[in-house]
Amino acid sequence: MSHIIKIAGVFASLALLSACATQGPVVDTTADTATDVAPEPQGPVPGSQADLEQNAGHRVFFAYDQYTLTPQAQATLSRQAAWLQEYPESRILIAGNCDERGTREYNLALGARRAEAARAYLVSLGVDRSRITTVSYGKERPIDPRSNEEAWAMNRNATTTIQTIGS
Repeated sequence: MSHIIKIAGVFASLALLSACATQGPVVDTTADTATDVAPEPQGPVPGSQADLEQNAGHRVFFAYDQYTLTPQAQATLSRQAAWLQEYPESRILIAGNCDERGTREYNLALGARRAEAARAYLVSLGVDRSRITTVSYGKERPIDPRSNEEAWAMNRNATTTIQTIGS
C-alpha cells in the first residue's frame, strides 16, 4: 500500500509542477508597435540609377531611321539635365540603339548618331561634356526581341546609365 501512496505522490507532484510551469512573457497585442519599427524607405536612393529612372527618365525614343529628338525626348533630356545638375559628380553613359532592320554597320552608325544627339542636347542645357560618354550598340542589345512594329519602336532608343555616382 505504501508503494501505491508513493506513486500517487509522484503523480501529484508532477501535476503540481506542470501547473506552475513558467510561460513566455505576456505580450500586449493591442499596443501599436508601428512606432517601434524603422519606417520603410520611400522611393529610390537619391543619386542612384533608380532615382534617375524614376525622377527624370533614362530612355528616349526615335522614329524609324532617324536621330532627331522628338519633343518627348527633349522633355526627358531636360529632366536628365536638371537631375545631373543636382548630382554634379555623376557621370553617365548614353547608349544608342536601333531596331533589327538594316545592316550591322549601318545600325552601329545610326546608334552613334542617336547617342550623340542626346549628348549634344544635354550639353546645350549646361551639362559638362566631359561627364558624358557615348557608345553605340546598334541592333545588338534589343529591349524587346520580337520582330514587330511595337518591338522595333522600343528598340530605337538612347539609354542613359550612371557610370559614376556623385554625392
